[in-house]
Amino acid sequence: MADRAEDQAADRVEMVRTLFRKYDGQPHRLVEAVRLGEDEHGLWVGSAPGTQGQRADGSWKSIDHHRVRLFPRGQWWSALFNDEPHQTAIYCDITMPAEFGIDWVTAVDLDLDIRLLRDGTVHVMDEDEFAEHQVRYRYPPQVIATARATCAHLAATITTTEPFLTAYLPYLEKIRALNA
Repeated sequence: MADRAEDQAADRVEMVRTLFRKYDGQPHRLVEAVRLGEDEHGLWVGSAPGTQGQRADGSWKSIDHHRVRLFPRGQWWSALFNDEPHQTAIYCDITMPAEFGIDWVTAVDLDLDIRLLRDGTVHVMDEDEFAEHQVRYRYPPQVIATARATCAHLAATITTTEPFLTAYLPYLEKIRALNA
């Protein structure tokens, strides 16, 4: 009887509510993701095709591919690793350090993003939104400086360092297997 209970517990999928907010506290993106594990890089969660994500305007969008997200502890970013053939291999959001609960993660999105395309091209995105929101939300100087420094560092290292090279692959395989 105990073995059966252990097997059922091992088969249970743990969900994590992932919420990105803007600096004023307004919701920006919400996804109920699968907890995949934690390692030296942080907490890994995943989404399978068909998972619903809520946008800032309240509308829902269906995710059309496997993907995993890393929430590093104490860092000013989060990264989304997309399965092929998605055009974007990795998408990093510059955020304030995430806050973690038992079944939730919340991070404040600071607008700047880094996008690594499958061909190796790196784009820094939304600099205009970052400039606009510095005024609208009154970002403190330290938040502005840390966001810019984090963005520059990630843009320079996204193609050369972990967790961006291979650390995400076992988690991507895990979300694929859960959905098989």
